[in-house]
Amino acid sequence: MQLKHDQFSDIRTLVVGDVMLDRYWFGKVDRISPEAPVPVLAVKGEEVRAGGAANVAHNLLALGAKGHLLSVVGDDDAGREIKAILDGYGATTTLKIDQSIKTIVKLRMVAQNQQLLRADFEEKPSDEVLSQCLEDYEQSVASADVVVLSDYGKGGLTHVAKMIEIARAHNTPVIVDPKGSDYSRYQGATLITPNMKEFEAVAGVSSSEEEFVARAHNMRKQLDLDYLLVTRSEKGMSLFGRGGSQINSPAMALEVYDVSGAGDTVISLMALAMVSDFSDADKLTLANTVAGIVVGKLGTAVATIDEVIAKLAE
Repeated sequence: MQLKHDQFSDIRTLVVGDVMLDRYWFGKVDRISPEAPVPVLAVKGEEVRAGGAANVAHNLLALGAKGHLLSVVGDDDAGREIKAILDGYGATTTLKIDQSIKTIVKLRMVAQNQQLLRADFEEKPSDEVLSQCLEDYEQSVASADVVVLSDYGKGGLTHVAKMIEIARAHNTPVIVDPKGSDYSRYQGATLITPNMKEFEAVAGVSSSEEEFVARAHNMRKQLDLDYLLVTRSEKGMSLFGRGGSQINSPAMALEVYDVSGAGDTVISLMALAMVSDFSDADKLTLANTVAGIVVGKLGTAVATIDEVIAKLAE
C-alpha cells in the first residue's frame, strides 16, 4: 500500500467536541519534599498544546486534510491560547465563548520523560451555548465530507445523538470517539472507536477471544453502526463491519513513550480513510501505523502524512 503526499488534501472535515489546553511543566527531580513524601519538580520549561477535539483537528491537518473545528471555550487566556494554536496550524474554527465557564485545562508535570502528576481544571458548558453550537453544526454539516465527534465526556457533545441524525440525513459519514457507559447515544454512527477499557465498560469483560468477538459484533449490530473499531493496546486493533466481517491488525509501536492523544490520531486517520478508496484491511493498517508513530512521542502529538509514508515504506 502506498500513500501520496496529497492523498487527503481534498477532504473537508468538521470536528466537534470538547477542547482543552494541555499544559506541560518539564523539569528535574533530585529530592523529596521535606513537607510530605512527594518528589519536588524543579521546573525548567513549559509548553502548551491544543488537546481534545483540537488535537483531532490538528491531526487531520497534519495528514493533509482541510479542518474546521466547532467547540466551546471560556472567555479566558486558555481559550485564547487554544485559538492561537489552531490558527497556527491553519485550522478554521468556530469557538463559542461561554462566559459562565473557564476553558478546560490539563496540567501535566513531567520529569525525565515520565509524567509525575496531572491536574485537571474543567467545567461543563451552559445549555444555552450548547444549543447555539447545535445551530452552527446544522449549518456546517452540508459543506463537510466527514464529521468527527470527539467526546471527552466534558459536556460539549450533549446533543451528540441529534448531531449523528443530522449528519446521516446529509449522507455524511460520522465518526465518533466515545465516552461513558451509555453508547445508545451513538446509535447510527458510521464508526465508533472505543479502546479496550471503554469497550469492556459497556459490553462487559470477555473471558476469551471468541467471547470478545461475539460481544463486539453484538455491539455493532445493536447500535446500527457500519463499523466498530476496538483499539486493544499490545493486541493491536480489531475492526468489525456489517455482515459479520472482522479484521485484526497487530500493534506496531517499537517503544511507547506516551499514549495520551493516540485515540485522536486513530480517529482522524479512520475518518479520512472512510471517505477514501481503501479496503477495510488497508484502513486498519493505516490506523495502526499512525498509532505506532504517535505513541512514540511524548505528550499530545500528531502523525504527519510524511511520517506515515515513511513508516509504510519500512
